[in-house]
Amino acid sequence: MTDGTGTDAGITTGDGTGVDTAVGTGAGAGGGAVGVAGEGSGVERLLAAVRAGRAADVPALLEPLDDAARKAALTQLKELRAEVGAGKWATPPSLANRIRDALYVAGAGCLPGVAAAASWLGARDLMTRTTDGPLVLAALGDRDPEWAADLAGRLAERRAVAEAGYPLLHGLMSRSGQAVPPTDGYVTGWIRHITDDRLVERLREDPRTPALVAHALAMAATPEPFTRTVRPGSPRHWPTALRTLVTEGTLDRAQILDLCVTRLLRGGPARNLRFPLEVTRLLDPGADELRKRIPDWVGLASDAPSAVAGYAQDVLAELAAAGALPVAALAEMTAGVLFRTEKKLVRAQLALVGRVLAREPGAAGALLPAVTEAFGNDDTSVQERALKLVGRHLRALEPEVRRELAETAGLLSPTHRQAAEALFGDALEGPAGAAYEEILPPVPERQPVGPPVTTVEALMEQLVVERLSEDPVAFERALDGLVRLAHRDRTAVVEAVRETFPRTEWQDASSFTDRAQGIEVVLAGLLGLLDQARVDLGRTRGRGADSCFHEALSGVLDVRLWEAADLIGTGALPFLLATPTWHTGGIDPPVLVERLRACRDAGVEPAPADLAQALLRVLRRDPSAGRAAEEAAALGTPGGRGLAAWLREEDAVAASVRFLVRGREPSPVTGWLIDRIVVDVDDRATVREEFPPAFGWLGGALEGVPRRCHHGEDSSRSQWATVLPADRDVLAACLLPSLAGCVDGSARGATEPLTTLVEAEGPVGRAVHLVLAFGLGCVDADDRLRAVDAMLVLASRGELNARRLGAELAWLVAEGSVKPNRLADAARTAADTGAYGTVWTVLAAMLPGPLSAATPVRGLGEVLAVAADCVERCGARDEPAGLDALASGRGSTQLVVQARRLRNALRQGTDQSLAETA
Repeated sequence: MTDGTGTDAGITTGDGTGVDTAVGTGAGAGGGAVGVAGEGSGVERLLAAVRAGRAADVPALLEPLDDAARKAALTQLKELRAEVGAGKWATPPSLANRIRDALYVAGAGCLPGVAAAASWLGARDLMTRTTDGPLVLAALGDRDPEWAADLAGRLAERRAVAEAGYPLLHGLMSRSGQAVPPTDGYVTGWIRHITDDRLVERLREDPRTPALVAHALAMAATPEPFTRTVRPGSPRHWPTALRTLVTEGTLDRAQILDLCVTRLLRGGPARNLRFPLEVTRLLDPGADELRKRIPDWVGLASDAPSAVAGYAQDVLAELAAAGALPVAALAEMTAGVLFRTEKKLVRAQLALVGRVLAREPGAAGALLPAVTEAFGNDDTSVQERALKLVGRHLRALEPEVRRELAETAGLLSPTHRQAAEALFGDALEGPAGAAYEEILPPVPERQPVGPPVTTVEALMEQLVVERLSEDPVAFERALDGLVRLAHRDRTAVVEAVRETFPRTEWQDASSFTDRAQGIEVVLAGLLGLLDQARVDLGRTRGRGADSCFHEALSGVLDVRLWEAADLIGTGALPFLLATPTWHTGGIDPPVLVERLRACRDAGVEPAPADLAQALLRVLRRDPSAGRAAEEAAALGTPGGRGLAAWLREEDAVAASVRFLVRGREPSPVTGWLIDRIVVDVDDRATVREEFPPAFGWLGGALEGVPRRCHHGEDSSRSQWATVLPADRDVLAACLLPSLAGCVDGSARGATEPLTTLVEAEGPVGRAVHLVLAFGLGCVDADDRLRAVDAMLVLASRGELNARRLGAELAWLVAEGSVKPNRLADAARTAADTGAYGTVWTVLAAMLPGPLSAATPVRGLGEVLAVAADCVERCGARDEPAGLDALASGRGSTQLVVQARRLRNALRQGTDQSLAETA
């Protein structure tokens, strides 16, 4: 320690680590040291405890300090806080957090003002998991009750602080004797704090329980502890605890029930509604309570998630059975429920309407128009049930109502046309006489990439506002603009970057390890923050023969960024050659020639990685490529000659896909199929020997073996599609492992590059059709939707081989990789856009294998239902092998019923064709 003269003190931390510190004394108003001997040493002891991370010692060390000493200590506490934030106290790892804990307590005791104390105690950089509320209360001492209440109120408004610091806030309120209005953060912290085996007792003991429970049920987002699954018999089961308190009278039954129903009506994810639904079930509302809320139950049955809608439907069915549900409410409920997709709810609703009509035939005029909502259901068996229900009560209806029902019968599947004609007679509108016309999306037009920004101000706005990690075009424009402006006026850009990003993690050079991590590494290079050895490694590093394709694709971006970080602001990099001219990442050949000419005229040699990426992006099959090759050769530069040779290569890079044959080997981590996918990149000496090492894999440097990795969530995934915009089948081959993970595992988002992929250039071979097949069978609905869009875009461009896609799906379905129910969902989505012919062609090529399987393929009936719908719409007539045998079998399962429907539709198309020919 020191004697107050400001000399260095060697302090031993709690874990035995020696830390050298310097403790300054500061100057008082009257000259000399603050507090002279006694007080000075008190401040030093406090600071020593903080620097050693001994938070428990802080309250006792604060107690003897007067206001002046605390003010002096606060100045140095702020300096220490800045040091910790800058990472100067990161070794050993636990020391920084212990120092933060001690700072948190000491600062609270040294700050006299409420606003300053709230700011300190609410600072994210000071709060840790071990932050101790009782220590802070001890450090605050005997502050005025109003001061404590004011501080509690301010902290309660900060959700994260209130959640983590509930003991502190509760202690402040206990001291002040005042109840701070509940906030979301405070209530969530309260719930976490009291949830234990004494939950019911704790709720009884807390006089604020009614107000806090009411706030919890009224929160926009259900508190996270309420979303956890807890067995009903557990003493920590909140719904059971609330029912107990309602039964005892501690909580008002009507208020709790109203709050739960209101929360259900607000909607949201199913997991957030589980708690209010469970409380409502346990309260078991009586008949009067149910009748009062009939509009609420109708709304929930129509729009809520399945579990909630099912409960509301049961409630309304109970009221209907008791004759307590008005016909108008039942009609409104029926229209809403029959619009849903859940078959269980739809069938239950049709059964409910049937029971009511059997008891009250006079309600048919009000109820049957709502029943016709089911005429448009995807399931033809549901359509059939609705049609039969209408038929049983049609005669009792007024002529106007019958005509209304006949008009809606046009929504029925063609398979029910004959039954509808028999039912409605002349009132049914005749079938459309126009020939079937396939509807495909318009061919997407290539979107030109705008020019780079021309001002430093616009560049900074682009770097701050635009989501560069998600939009590869915006990323490329920003990177090119940064390079150009830094070449023009490095000083101005450096000043702007420092002003725009005053304190960010990337300004610590140690944050860049194996990955460049986005455009930030270029900014760090511009500011001179990078170690040259690390930059050189980034520029020259290649990918090992055992690297996965995700690492390889991301490595292309990384090497470009390290290269830009090294050369930015110098005469060696005036602009980027690889900036795309089209949204797919492609570059027009004449544009790249002009860029190389500009480099030659400026006496600049192209940066190797920049040139390599530019060559991969140039559109070799563009009509202008031949002329551009001649002009590039005429430049007389190595870069020009390289471009000319590249443009004349038909397959500059190529890859093929094969699958190893072995037994199924399930994996708890990722899909088993990944262990069998082999992508062979063809040997290309030019790429392997003349491109930078990071590009060597495109010349055949990677071993052709199955690759399992964990890079599917790579932050640079959005950039992958623009690495090879002129060779999409090669890119598709590289994406296959991640697509397989989305089919047979829990991965999500692997289909994100597909939109750009299908709009790019290059051959459409097996790899492209395989990624589409995998995409259509992904676990995630959004992934399947993107795959559907990609398939339809490819079809609209005339590049989809639908039969080849069906053949790939056939073996994937047969071995269980693609689940038929997911494929059916994707196929139905595609067909509903009007592409019935395209979807049928795919399914027709896929069906023979599953139809002839020795054992029925689970979920195949759903696929047959979509296929039958497509045939009924487009009039196809080629019957796939195995269909007749299945359709001729006995039974009424969906598989057999839909097989018969498909066979009948195909043969009806054949009969119609023969009649037209005759």
